[in-house]
Amino acid sequence: MRSLRRALFVLVVLAAVLYVGAIVWLVANETRLVFVADQPLGQLRPSAPFEEIAVPGPSGLRQLIWVMRSPSEPATRPWLFFLHGNASTVASRLNILHYERLRRLGFNVVAPEYRGYGGMEGVPTEAGVESDARAAFETFRERFHLDPRRVVIYGWSLGSAVAVDLAGHVQPAAVILEGAPASIVAIGQQRYPIFPVRLIMRNPFESILKIHSVTSPKLFLHSHDDEIVPIEEGRRLFDAAPPPKKWVELTAGGHVHAVEQDRAFFAHVESFLVEYRVLGEEQSEPLTVNGKQ
Repeated sequence: MRSLRRALFVLVVLAAVLYVGAIVWLVANETRLVFVADQPLGQLRPSAPFEEIAVPGPSGLRQLIWVMRSPSEPATRPWLFFLHGNASTVASRLNILHYERLRRLGFNVVAPEYRGYGGMEGVPTEAGVESDARAAFETFRERFHLDPRRVVIYGWSLGSAVAVDLAGHVQPAAVILEGAPASIVAIGQQRYPIFPVRLIMRNPFESILKIHSVTSPKLFLHSHDDEIVPIEEGRRLFDAAPPPKKWVELTAGGHVHAVEQDRAFFAHVESFLVEYRVLGEEQSEPLTVNGKQ
């Protein structure tokens, strides 16, 4: 009996050591788990001419901003500030697809890179990437003498959390959130339910606590089969957002490929922007949906 108790005690101690060790591992590796930022910028570029604003830092590029003008009458067109998601760079294929289709809608598009992504110096943190977005927004706003009320802020996935933070400070013409999580720490808690993720996570990205500050019209785009950010998370953020707001459930493509697999994707974007008078119906090229204009 004594040997059994001793064996049970050893097992409990071992389990406790392993549990604490796992928590220490999660804390030590949080940056790598939250930010997939080890990709180089790559060679892909927009097909149309674009301007590159490169801000030097002490050991490399501190910030990189791409500016892509509307193909017609750019001086009179509204602007769109695009914040990309995780595991990508400003030069990733699907980000470029966004830029080019949004330009066709009649926008001048601005896309900044975050610290630690695409070869930029620094280590990403929640506060850091939010600071990068604000700095880039101020840089292009001052450079082109823009009123924020002429700018739409677009955030995809992780970029949606950055977009919510930025929009709460600048109150743009409108906000578009694609695949937006209400709270990244909540998703982390769901994935690691036996660990106190809420207590140890330093980059929670809780958009649900910030969305009340965004009074601009808001469009939420979320795929019903999103495998990375469950649609329930997106709906929770939508429910917490103040009006005016619009929810669109996308029918194809999941978290990553909805932009190229949902045929009505940009028709939803255009309809929202026309409804709130960010775009005039005459400003954009006609979109093809299901083979028809």
